[in-house]
Amino acid sequence: MDVTQNQPRYRRLAWLLIVSTAIARIAYLGWFCPFDLAPDEAHYWEWSRRLDWAYYSKGPLVAWVIRVSCEMFGSLASVLTGNEALAVRLPAVLFGSLLLAGLFTLTHLVYGDERLALVVVAVALTHPLVAAGSMLMTIDAPFLCAWMWALVFAWRALFAGSRWAWSATGLCVALGLLAKPTMVLWLPAFALLLMTTPSLRSRLREPGVWVMLGIALLGAIPSMVWNLQHDWVTLRHTSTHAGLGDMPTITWFGPLRYLGTQVIVLLGVGFAIWLVAAWRHRPLREDNPRVLFLWWMSVPIVMFFGVFSLKNGGGEPNWPVAGYLAGCVLAAGWLRDLVNNISDRYRHLLTAGVLVTSFIGVLVIGAMHAPIQAQPILLHLAGSATEKHPMPIRRVDPTARLRGWRHLAREVDSIRMSLSNPVIVGERWTIASELAFYCAGHPEVFCMGVAVGDRHSQYDLWRPNLIADAAVYRGRSFILVNVESVKVASAFDRMEPIRRVEYRENGVLIATWTIQVAHGFRGFEVKAGKSY
Repeated sequence: MDVTQNQPRYRRLAWLLIVSTAIARIAYLGWFCPFDLAPDEAHYWEWSRRLDWAYYSKGPLVAWVIRVSCEMFGSLASVLTGNEALAVRLPAVLFGSLLLAGLFTLTHLVYGDERLALVVVAVALTHPLVAAGSMLMTIDAPFLCAWMWALVFAWRALFAGSRWAWSATGLCVALGLLAKPTMVLWLPAFALLLMTTPSLRSRLREPGVWVMLGIALLGAIPSMVWNLQHDWVTLRHTSTHAGLGDMPTITWFGPLRYLGTQVIVLLGVGFAIWLVAAWRHRPLREDNPRVLFLWWMSVPIVMFFGVFSLKNGGGEPNWPVAGYLAGCVLAAGWLRDLVNNISDRYRHLLTAGVLVTSFIGVLVIGAMHAPIQAQPILLHLAGSATEKHPMPIRRVDPTARLRGWRHLAREVDSIRMSLSNPVIVGERWTIASELAFYCAGHPEVFCMGVAVGDRHSQYDLWRPNLIADAAVYRGRSFILVNVESVKVASAFDRMEPIRRVEYRENGVLIATWTIQVAHGFRGFEVKAGKSY
């Protein structure tokens, strides 16, 4: 091993990168961020106001963490920035920093090369998914952090002989299960590693593995008990979301779409490098158990969602992202070895490819952070507005869905002032959650999803609600946001004309909503929801 690759300066540089990036992200979120909370963030904040052992679609960890952060920093965030959004997102910055620290640690553990570990951290900082996941407080922030450190502790347990690391691994998996059900895939991937690697097979008989498993499964108990009490709603939602509901069908273009989205997510070159590294270190060829650890904790996860895409048409782009945590370390090691064994010409070409990919990532991150400044370019890509697509920028700017919510809430607040104790209702859980956060005083807001044929949500489980407890709200006036009049007219005595609310930036239409005041609530004729 080249001792120059393990000088303390590489570790210090890595920590400097991680800490300075965290500070920059906090400053950006507090004073320079043009984004309101994403609908998911606002919804998880809604969960945090009603702490429970689980929720409609996910485990409880994200709600618990947001609640703690808002209790600790909510008042300060409101004084400094005007609302609690910074407090909601602070845990994402922490989890993102811990994720980078885990990448550095695992790379150093596997390859004994702190310089390579520093490069992995630096390249990760240029990836848009890492940037977004370190600022938006969704379930992926704690989930990926838990997955990452489960890898670190499991490696120490297997190859460094650390007995305590088995318990730490189990704890990380348990926390991951409390964040996102996908964490369960960590366990079979690890089991496959032990069963298929001759030098590790005997570890299955050691008590540490079973202690780890026992602790890990504790993380599933809260959600299991809660779902038992709520008709297994999370299981039904997950199966429907994954394409397993109703009649079994096969979507043959699903794997192709899945492959395409993964190429885009990893910016082309990144996916190609991961794919080649995975092939080069496949189990039938690779005999180093330390490298096989990375392979088994990466490739099966990505392949699982690839096979699953036959049912769901490709799924969401971020579903297999946990598999790339060990995968990027595997790819980094393969690249290092390749660079040391090829000619200068190919070394320069490979280096250029990585640098160009990182540069593209930086450009995307820049556009994400400053979408208003990037608007002229985005508008050129989006094309002209049409009657069918009046907001073409939303097709090329995914951050558009994070803007305008405060503007909408101010419009709703102005109407609230003219009514006596109105009921605020959003057609979907997304709108209801945003209004609950941004309207003055954080009022209780309801979701009308099931009443208009949309899918169920957590709002349907909280009581009282408009569907199960209609009598509680009978005779009241409602402020309906984005609700189609024709779907609910029979539920009211009288409805005022529809008002259209537009949100523009530099004259560009970013978002539109409708607001309608309805008087004399009588109750809904509930339609069958789309699905769970």
